[in-house]
Amino acid sequence: MTYTGDVQVGGPTQVRVLDLLEIRKAAVGPMQNNAYLLTCRAVGAQLLIDAADDPDRLLALLQEGTTQLDLVVTTHRHRDHHRALASIVAVTGATVAAGADDADAIAEATDIAVTQRLHDGDTVRVGNVALTVVALRGHTRGSVALAYREPGGRAHLFTGDSLFPGGVGATQGPEAFDQLYADVVERVFDRFDDDTWVYPGHGRDTTLGAEREHLTEWRARGW
Repeated sequence: MTYTGDVQVGGPTQVRVLDLLEIRKAAVGPMQNNAYLLTCRAVGAQLLIDAADDPDRLLALLQEGTTQLDLVVTTHRHRDHHRALASIVAVTGATVAAGADDADAIAEATDIAVTQRLHDGDTVRVGNVALTVVALRGHTRGSVALAYREPGGRAHLFTGDSLFPGGVGATQGPEAFDQLYADVVERVFDRFDDDTWVYPGHGRDTTLGAEREHLTEWRARGW
């Protein structure tokens, strides 16, 4: 199956095979959250981005890879992105990472320790693969994205609820919007090429090239 990024709750996983990494995308829960399983092709280590909901579906997703799970990265503190976190950790023993400013709220809500508190520019590893943390403040204070760049090739950006096709994520008030817009421009659009593939927390994928021409429109409308 050709990877398109279009997934539905109850539907099949979409799989993308890169040089060093396999990406699996599935949709779970009533808010149709995207969960991404990243597998290092060399050693089989696995990282799950957002144990959002439906632990049975997520455990089945792990089985599609190498069965083990080393790390769960929670992109931000909102409950729909970590409803299954406690169950997944209980079964797999995986460690948990999240943005430093959201870590306490996630730990309190899930009763699961966040052992890696992430900051902008940090490195997260899955086997032989390194991903860069991109802090995108505004949707929540501690929202983070993860960036992977193929050697000599395209970048892949997992943005949680901070960047979607058609705009940045929801914010509470103009100051939060200003912060998120600034971070998305300075830390995403100014750093990455147009062919960068964007994997959001809900819905279909996009590329930075498809969104770049709309930045001034987003700024003017304020959302």
